[in-house]
Amino acid sequence: MTETEAIKLLEQFRAGGVSRDKVLRAFQAAPVADLGFAQVDTHRALRKGFPEVIFGAGKTPAQVVKIAAQLMAREQRILVTRITADHARALRKKFRHAVHHEMARCVTIEKKPGRKRPGTIAVVCAGTSDLPVAEEAAVTAEIMGNRVERVRDVGVSGLHRLFARLELIQSANVVIVVAGMEGALPSVVAGLVSKPVIAVPTSIGYGANFGGLAALLGMLNSCGSGVTVVNIDNGFGAGYAASQMNALAATK
Repeated sequence: MTETEAIKLLEQFRAGGVSRDKVLRAFQAAPVADLGFAQVDTHRALRKGFPEVIFGAGKTPAQVVKIAAQLMAREQRILVTRITADHARALRKKFRHAVHHEMARCVTIEKKPGRKRPGTIAVVCAGTSDLPVAEEAAVTAEIMGNRVERVRDVGVSGLHRLFARLELIQSANVVIVVAGMEGALPSVVAGLVSKPVIAVPTSIGYGANFGGLAALLGMLNSCGSGVTVVNIDNGFGAGYAASQMNALAATK
């Protein structure tokens, strides 16, 4: 049950449209669906505003499809991250609304387009090599009901490219900045905007980048105020956090 469905049910009860017993049964339903290999949290959307997200890595296509089917029996939209081509084929075969976001390594399933909340989230990407992580963040934020503006290939080696898009970035409620190498771009952006900046280090870089560790440490030591850092290559985490922040802004 989603928050919207819970509110609708309570309003129907108040208006006399449904019985007290029906309302009680709805709220007393077990919040977990036991699939044997997975315990699916069916009340995640009620608590968090979005259904449980399926992490595809390490799961078989059949397992991902079964979890997705359990969620789609109750929900309007779901997100599957870190999928392979085999996962995508199985999901598209089962669900006609499934969309494979190949670069983001995600699949979204949406029964009908949802309403977008006010405000935008800007996803700023340092280099083309960082795009898979940036797209994971963008797709995550979009399926969760946000308008997303993408700003690509504006790394610190050519700052004039960033300044050309600065007005768009400054107008966003939240800014996600994705960068590898030395991870300097979030510090630059944080000094130019008044909104929260979520920094995402990527594993892109040469040897001393240490698989993203150099970028992570650079972002954690940022001199820019208002920078929050997620894990290496964690575009999903950034997109989810940005969605929650934008939802708070939308309630004002």
